[in-house]
Amino acid sequence: MKRIYLDYAATTPVHPDVVKAMRPFFTRTYGNPSSIHACGQEAKEAVEAARGEVAGFIGAGSEEIAFTSGGTEADNLAIKGVAYANRKKGNHIITCAIEHHAVLETCKFLEETGVAVTCLPVDGEGRVDPDTLKKAITPKTILISIMHANNEIGTIQPIAEIGKIARAAGVYFHTDAVQTTGHLRGDVNELGVDLLAMSAHKLYGPKGVGALYIRKGTRIAPLLHGGGQESGMRSSTHNVPGIVGLGEAVRIARREITEEIQRLTFLRDKLIKGILQRIDDCRLNGPLAFRLPNNANISISYVEGESMCLNLDLAGICASTGSACSSGSLEPSHVLRALGLPADLAHGSLRFTMGKWTTEAEIDRVLEVLPRIVSKLRAVSPLYHTRKQR
Repeated sequence: MKRIYLDYAATTPVHPDVVKAMRPFFTRTYGNPSSIHACGQEAKEAVEAARGEVAGFIGAGSEEIAFTSGGTEADNLAIKGVAYANRKKGNHIITCAIEHHAVLETCKFLEETGVAVTCLPVDGEGRVDPDTLKKAITPKTILISIMHANNEIGTIQPIAEIGKIARAAGVYFHTDAVQTTGHLRGDVNELGVDLLAMSAHKLYGPKGVGALYIRKGTRIAPLLHGGGQESGMRSSTHNVPGIVGLGEAVRIARREITEEIQRLTFLRDKLIKGILQRIDDCRLNGPLAFRLPNNANISISYVEGESMCLNLDLAGICASTGSACSSGSLEPSHVLRALGLPADLAHGSLRFTMGKWTTEAEIDRVLEVLPRIVSKLRAVSPLYHTRKQR
């Protein structure tokens, strides 16, 4: 059975050209970039070339890019780093209810150390109200952290507008751009951000490597201390193959982004429209206008997301559920609850995320299979039969 992979938001396959670019740095150019001999300097040149690719893609200077082990470390470095370095200025951070756990759990940790955190609500489509955010700023506010786009429902936030508010207030602004780097255009100066986190494995690069953009002049403390790599911001021997892979993935994204946005938006809209037409009592989560081009998150009443995912998997289709149950929690997604969805509807959510190798024929296959799965599950659902009798 040929599998249909529609979980690109979780991770992407590594692009063959990325694998090709990385391969020599495992076996031939294997030196430590901190070494002064030729082997080390060849590795250093490759690291700096990748740094230039990443910086150029987001409109930054090469000296403003610090490589990390991924998006989670980049978020932690941004939030904790600003909190630690700016204690004399203030102790207040603003974020929002639908952030990734890498942001929410970091803020929760800082709360336990005496940092005040304001977690803003979102509207029914998952967007932060800039006016509400502006009113939340106090003289003690040192950081605003709002994600560029949500990993579950695909909602794109008004980052540029928030950036202007942050700049006017003299407050640092961090955005988790893990889901958008390589998939949306994002110039750090146009967005008005001081810190931006990204991860290679979300844009056809390898797992275990990411980067944090740190605007020149930003007061931030490192989390890791040691040999002083990354201008002292992130001590640790460089993951040269991973960094090279990130640079190559960004280079490919820069070349293909316009065409991919158009192609994926077409597939996304076809999938959303097809599901809403073929299955009754379902809804799209998040907006259509301000949405990632590859994201479709649907809540289907009277069935559970886990059951739908398992049945889709049996049919050779990989998707994910809007509920956190599959990761060991019985709680529905905090993102969907923040939209105001009741627990039962949040539990009945599916996320389909498309990517570089998704075809229209695969979307047609999902539209053929999913309605049959929902009908089968509803046939044994007491809630569905109760509803039908009303």
